[in-house]
Amino acid sequence: MNPSPRVRFAPSPTGHLHIGNVRTAILNWLFARHTNGIFILRIEDTDEERSTRESEQSIFQDMRWLGLNWDEGVDAGGSFGPYRQSERLDIYRAHSEQLLKEAKAYYCYCTPEELEIRRAKMLESGQAPKYDGRCRKLTSDERGAFEREGRKPAIRFVTPEREVKFTDLVKGEVAFPPESQGDFVLVRGDGLPTYNFACVIDDHLMEISHVLRGDDHVSNTPKQVVLYEAFGWQPPHFAHIPMILGPDRQRLSKRHGATSVDAYAEKGYLPVALINYLSLLSWSSESGEEILNIDRLIKEFDLSRVSHAAAIFDVAKLNWMNGVYIRNLPIEELIDAVLPYLQKAGYELPERPVLTTMVSLVKDGLEYLEQIVDKLALFFVDEPAITDTDANETVKRESAQKIFWSFLRGLNEFDKLDAAHFKTLMKKVQGETGIMGKDLWMPIRVALTGHIHGPELPMVAQIFGKEKCRRLVQRAQKLG
Repeated sequence: MNPSPRVRFAPSPTGHLHIGNVRTAILNWLFARHTNGIFILRIEDTDEERSTRESEQSIFQDMRWLGLNWDEGVDAGGSFGPYRQSERLDIYRAHSEQLLKEAKAYYCYCTPEELEIRRAKMLESGQAPKYDGRCRKLTSDERGAFEREGRKPAIRFVTPEREVKFTDLVKGEVAFPPESQGDFVLVRGDGLPTYNFACVIDDHLMEISHVLRGDDHVSNTPKQVVLYEAFGWQPPHFAHIPMILGPDRQRLSKRHGATSVDAYAEKGYLPVALINYLSLLSWSSESGEEILNIDRLIKEFDLSRVSHAAAIFDVAKLNWMNGVYIRNLPIEELIDAVLPYLQKAGYELPERPVLTTMVSLVKDGLEYLEQIVDKLALFFVDEPAITDTDANETVKRESAQKIFWSFLRGLNEFDKLDAAHFKTLMKKVQGETGIMGKDLWMPIRVALTGHIHGPELPMVAQIFGKEKCRRLVQRAQKLG
C-alpha cells in the first residue's frame, strides 16, 4: 500500500460541475496538499445515456480555473489508470466473475416492472423496500427459461444478513441493522457496473486511503464495506461531509440561485474567494478567521474540525468575501480582470490611465466583477438617467436650483475642470448660497450621475470635463 495519503474526486460527466460537488473536490484537494498526499481526478462515466465528453472537458476547465491541480487522472496520467471508468469495463467484469465463481453473487432475471411492483407492495405494508432474494437459488433450468424469454440478467451481491459497522472520521461509529440491506445490483443487465461496485474496485486498485465525500453517500457505505470484505480487502478511511443546504434548509438547487461553478466564473467571482468560502462550509479555522488564503487553508486543514451540522449556502456571505478579495487585488490586475466585461458591454473604453481612475472609484463597491458594467455605466452614457424618486425630488427643490445657478455661473471662471477646481467651485457655491454638507453636494451628484449615492464626485467631474458637467447641470436645472 502506498504510504502517502491518496484521495480522489470522482465526478460523473453528466452536466456542469455543481457547487456542492466542487466543495467535495476542494476538501479532498486541501487534505491531499496538507498531508503531502496524492489528489486523483477520476471520471465516473458509466451512465452512457447522460455522460458526455463535453461535460468531462467542462469539469477539467472548472477545476483548472479554481486552481485545483490533480496529480493523477485522465489527462495527467499515473500508474493506476485508466482513470475513466468506461475504459475499465474488463476490470469490473473480471471482478464480477470472481464473485460469481465464489458464490458471493448471482444472476438476477427480475425485470424493472416486476421489481417496481414488489417495491410498491413493501411500501404499502410498511416495510423498507429491498430485494427479496428470489433469484438467489435459481436452477439452471429456470435460468435457461428466463434467457429464452430474452431477459438480460443483472448480477446481484449476496449481502450478509448482519449488522454492518464502520468508523467515520466525521460522524464516528455508524451502524446499519441487518434488515436495512438487501441483495444489491453489481452489474446491470446491459453489462455496465453500478456505482457501488465500480467505486469499490477503483478505490482499492487505485490505493485510495481516504474517501471524503458528501453525507448523502452514507447509505452507500455499508454496501461498499461488505464488498471490501467479500474481496478480502481493507476498506479506506471514510469521512462524510455534511450537505450544503439553501437558506430554506432544503438541498441546494437552482431555486436558490446559481449552482454551477462556471456560472460563478462567468459572473466574476475570484477562484480564491470561492475556494475560501466553500472550504468554510462545515469546516473552520482554529483561529476563527474567515479570510484565509490558499496557503493558510492548506496549512490549517484538519478533518477533526469538520462540523456535523449541515452547511447553509449564503450568497450574501460569498459576495462579501469575494468583495474583500476584489478590493485586495492590485489595481492593474483588477483592470485586466474587468476588461472582458466592459468590452462585452460594448463600451468605448478610454486610455488605460483614465480607465484605471474609473475602476479605482468604484472598486470598493464591487461584490463580483460583472457589476463593473453597471458601476461604470455613468461614464459611458451622454446623460445618466434620473429615475430614482429621491433623486428626482432632490433636483426639484428650490435650494437645488440655487446651487445649480451658482455652479453654472462659477464654472465660467475655469478653463478646465479637474478634481481640485471642482472642490474650489463647490466652496464658492457654498459661500454664495449658504447651503452646506449633503444638501450642497447631493443635487450636484444627482445632476452628474443620476443617483444620490456614487463614486467620489470631484473625480467624476474631472473625468466628465467642464462641458459635460455644464450640460448635465443645465439638464437638471430644467427639471426643476
